[in-house]
Amino acid sequence: MKKVVAATNNAKKLEEMNRILTQLGWEVVGLRSCGDFPEPVEDADSFEGNARIKALAAHRNTGLAAIADDSGLMVEALGGAPGVYSSRYAGEGATDADNNAKLLRELADVPAGQRAAAYACAIVFIDDDGSEHSAWGTCEGEIGFEPAGEGGFGYDPYFLSADYPGQTLAQVDARAKDAISHRGKALRSLVAKLG
Repeated sequence: MKKVVAATNNAKKLEEMNRILTQLGWEVVGLRSCGDFPEPVEDADSFEGNARIKALAAHRNTGLAAIADDSGLMVEALGGAPGVYSSRYAGEGATDADNNAKLLRELADVPAGQRAAAYACAIVFIDDDGSEHSAWGTCEGEIGFEPAGEGGFGYDPYFLSADYPGQTLAQVDARAKDAISHRGKALRSLVAKLG
């Protein structure tokens, strides 16, 4: 089994990556399990650029094949925000609750039917030999008014999936979410390219 380091310590992301990437014969481990490394500065203006920064840093620091994603929420009524700033929308060190609270404040005057949104994800994989592969995925939906569900993370409790009308991504079973999520689509696209 090929060991691949993911440039993340998010346990839920690691679970999702392992559920999908095991079909390539990969064992995906978190960065923390390989040592204590400084986090690279994610200063690109695109999801793919930030994913590349993280993947290259993980590959250089560990000597292993590395995979990284950068993903976020794009809300039409907010001109695509929060976009690449999704994880720090309410400021550096913001929690999911902080980011969701800011999102709801920004959308306070936006009525139902005008809250279209999409999750987007770029994946960059750097193989042992330094070759690079990338993939992309999106998940369409809209932002709800109240949180619902206990699963997922980030904006999931407010993101009403177009694939499961009336349900947020936090209400959708993990395997069903893999089939429709932005990250799941990007990971399967990567599998198709490398398989």
